[in-house]
Amino acid sequence: MNSTPLPFRMFPLLFAALTGTMAMMSYVAVIGPIVRRLGLPEWIAGLSLTVGGVFWMLMARWWGRVSDRHGRKRVLLIGLAVFALVYAGLAAGVDVALRGYAGVTAVAVLLIVTRSLIGAFYAAVPPTAAAAVADNTLPGDRSSVMAKLGTANALGMVAGPAAAGWLATLSLGGALYAAAVLPALGFLVIAFCLPADGPHAAQKAGFSAQLAPGQRPVAAMTWWDPRLRHLSLTAFTAMGSVAIAQVLVGFFAMDRLGLSEADGARVAGLSLTVVGFALIFSQQFVMRLKSVPPIRWIWLGALIAALGFSSVTLANGQTTILLGYGVGAFGMGMIFPTFQAMAANAVDSHEQGAAAGTLAAAQGLGMVVGPLAGTMLYQVAPALPYLFVASGLLILSVGTVLVRANKAATASSPEI
Repeated sequence: MNSTPLPFRMFPLLFAALTGTMAMMSYVAVIGPIVRRLGLPEWIAGLSLTVGGVFWMLMARWWGRVSDRHGRKRVLLIGLAVFALVYAGLAAGVDVALRGYAGVTAVAVLLIVTRSLIGAFYAAVPPTAAAAVADNTLPGDRSSVMAKLGTANALGMVAGPAAAGWLATLSLGGALYAAAVLPALGFLVIAFCLPADGPHAAQKAGFSAQLAPGQRPVAAMTWWDPRLRHLSLTAFTAMGSVAIAQVLVGFFAMDRLGLSEADGARVAGLSLTVVGFALIFSQQFVMRLKSVPPIRWIWLGALIAALGFSSVTLANGQTTILLGYGVGAFGMGMIFPTFQAMAANAVDSHEQGAAAGTLAAAQGLGMVVGPLAGTMLYQVAPALPYLFVASGLLILSVGTVLVRANKAATASSPEI
């Protein structure tokens, strides 16, 4: 069996991750000002993100298994194509509403339906890209390579909100039109630059041969697979925390600082830009410090993120909001690539798509619970969602330390 990976080009996957994240984060940066301009209640923004998370959660594992059976490239093309088309429809509908040609009910339905479809088809991209990386990297290199994929996502978090926040000062509808172009560009790069593959791409790359006796098929992996339980909980907590922080930043800036809708969009864009830079910076540690046990990144990152997001409750100006989000994101940058790499190392090569899909589904569940819980808590007190996020991250940090200690005790105990 070949012990080294075949030559593999990361650029198409990185570009797809970049453009997809830019498009998704552009929506987050402008949805607050859009619902305020249209006279919609804040919970509509939370619900639109929640339903997107529902369909992401429901579809991610299915897309992962499909990519195991039919190849990574085909699934990426389908996901990006429909993502781009639906996003264009969303932009057109919001533009019509902003011009006064659509009622409140129609706009609410538009946001919910389009975000549902976007969630369902964007769900194909993250697990399939992660599975493609796992197909073509050795276990010891996966944390650092997954961090490269995470860095592309972080760059998207920088460029997307920054561009959307700037365009929103000119036209809220124009910001969405520009975002709709991004997944179309990702589709073109995947179509022309990613080599074609087929079923069980990892086996073709030389990482596995025929299934060994007793090896489980992909369909046998359950939502609560014991190999992935702690990692799924980590993915859920991390994404739920991020979703709450994302959906509320525009509202928090407007209400705490007394800003207009356009200025709220600008501060939201700047906050999410800072988040992106902090993610990029922290993931450099994960890429370079390969000797650090992966599980350490999780508990340390959760602790740092908890401190950052809790500090937002004390914010009395734009600078302190940006600082709190930056520290929180610095911790998150240690978590995301780590649990993905640990999951890839925990399963067999023919299960990479299913494992990546399981974690993506857990993140989708976080996107379901996070925005809805965050907007509901926000109605009680603007600081309450941030305290909720910090508490969840502290629990994750302590729980991870206990899991690490339990594994160490099990490994050191004598065999009976």
